[in-house]
Amino acid sequence: MVKSLIKKITPIFLLNCYHKSLALLAMLIFNNPSKKLIVIGVTGTNGKSTTVNIIAEILEEAGYKTGLTSTTNFKIGGQDKLNDQKMTMMGRFKTQKFLKRMVKESCAYAIIETSSEGIKQCRHLGINYDLAVFTNLTPEHIESHGSFEKYKEAKGKLFKHLTARKIKTINGKKIPKIIIANKDDRYFEYFNSFEANRKISYSINQGSDLQATEIRLQSNGTTFAVNDESFKTNLLGKVNIYNCLASMAVCQTQAVSWEEMRQALLKYQGLAGRFEFIDQGQDFQVMVDYAPEPESMKRLYETLKIFNFNKIIHVLGSCGGGRDTARRPILGEIAGRNAQVNIITNEDPYDDDPQMIIDQVAEGSLKTGKVLDQNLFKIIDRKEAIKKALDLAEENDLVLITGKGCEQYICVKDGQKIPWDDREVVKKLLAS
Repeated sequence: MVKSLIKKITPIFLLNCYHKSLALLAMLIFNNPSKKLIVIGVTGTNGKSTTVNIIAEILEEAGYKTGLTSTTNFKIGGQDKLNDQKMTMMGRFKTQKFLKRMVKESCAYAIIETSSEGIKQCRHLGINYDLAVFTNLTPEHIESHGSFEKYKEAKGKLFKHLTARKIKTINGKKIPKIIIANKDDRYFEYFNSFEANRKISYSINQGSDLQATEIRLQSNGTTFAVNDESFKTNLLGKVNIYNCLASMAVCQTQAVSWEEMRQALLKYQGLAGRFEFIDQGQDFQVMVDYAPEPESMKRLYETLKIFNFNKIIHVLGSCGGGRDTARRPILGEIAGRNAQVNIITNEDPYDDDPQMIIDQVAEGSLKTGKVLDQNLFKIIDRKEAIKKALDLAEENDLVLITGKGCEQYICVKDGQKIPWDDREVVKKLLAS
């Protein structure tokens, strides 16, 4: 509460000076570790964490040691742990310390999921990026940034920062500044307009440097072709083709072969809490996914069309703590139109009233014709909500749980964190 009050009463220019000073101080304290790494920054609204991890998978298949930070996980070489920080981009000192660990452990590449909130707080300033990747852009964090235009501009600062830092030399080789951008996104031209030594585009619909063709979306994986080369991935849906293309575009600039890419995509099993099925021998399916905002939820339901479930029972909520309140009824409406049963529950209320958030999400479900206590339930206890869904599930149904993915905490009032993992809760309930 005190921290929030200080932010509100402190002039913006002073906050910016504070954030910038910390970023540069952290860089100096840890001896500017990014100068010894090829640094890849991935930004956008959706697909960032998966793209970060696919890039690492491909580079490792090509024989390079990598380190990464993402919303989902932190990784250096074979050491992989879930992100327990409840933030996409760690603070300036933690990030620089992690980069220094990458250098110490002989990583060649650092792949950093770079969020608009992180950029807003200048966490990117102490990092010399070599590649900037744009995935897509849809409305999110609007209340935090003030408008969609400011949200877009925050993302754009990563690309502006790309050439603000000098070209580095590693092992006698100059590392060019490169932009990778999704040409199918309506904001492609904006992100592609920034200065760089080289620019690579990828797409499904528009002509581009890496365009996916011959696409087959199946319930056991996805196949597609790029430049007459065929690829298969265990990942589901068109959304993951985009993630694969972005990763392949990055790795193509690093002289990784098509065959190395092909093998990496075949091996990659996906991220924890992203399209993750929980199988404990039950006769119905349970999927845990993140999908915290409307566009990602729409894409999730688009992907689920490849299956033939009898009914979908969707457990969802929405976040508090100043996150976009306008999206709450929209999430409820999307779930109401696509799932036969909606169970609205607590997610991360922070200092907001959890029941108020639940009621606001439920408004959207009610708008679609859902009836309270028949096919719409409001259950504040998240564990009880999940239990209700599992109890309602019958053969060939899908219990879909969204909002948290593999997050390790529920954030409640006064900065408290309750240990949590949707996946582990499901497993324990199914075993009981």
